[in-house]
Amino acid sequence: MVKKRIAAALRRVPVLVEIAVAFYRLTRARFTAGVAAVVVNENAEVLVVEHVYHARLPWGLPGGWLEAGEDPAAAVRRECLEELGLEIAVVRPLVIGQVLFRRHLDIAYLCRPVGEITTLSAELIDYRWAAMDDLPPMMSFHLRAVQAVNGTRVMEQAQ
Repeated sequence: MVKKRIAAALRRVPVLVEIAVAFYRLTRARFTAGVAAVVVNENAEVLVVEHVYHARLPWGLPGGWLEAGEDPAAAVRRECLEELGLEIAVVRPLVIGQVLFRRHLDIAYLCRPVGEITTLSAELIDYRWAAMDDLPPMMSFHLRAVQAVNGTRVMEQAQ
């Protein structure tokens, strides 16, 4: 009986639900999110890029941060286009990981190149196609993402 009265009251004033949801969201965790592309070419090589702003481990996967309300698969396509002028096809998600002690999620996608690399953004110094057993030192999340492509074992390196 109480449930029916609550439902009837909320139906008369539906904005109360919106207000309650807004307050509830204030108590929930807030995260930033990033995407990374494991772009694998026809020779089973992985695209790695040298980042300007990654001082400790400059080599890694192309990617970046999600914009507000952006679909993660669209974000990984956007990042590859912005950073490399490269159009990609997103095949599937590979790994989702949380950076410890921070409110940040990373999502890595398996991708294949659709076109050619045409440019490097100001965020990148260089790029190369690397065999899965010849990857440069990179962040552990990026290594896990490459490993997830087909279970390839790549030695974990400290972040």
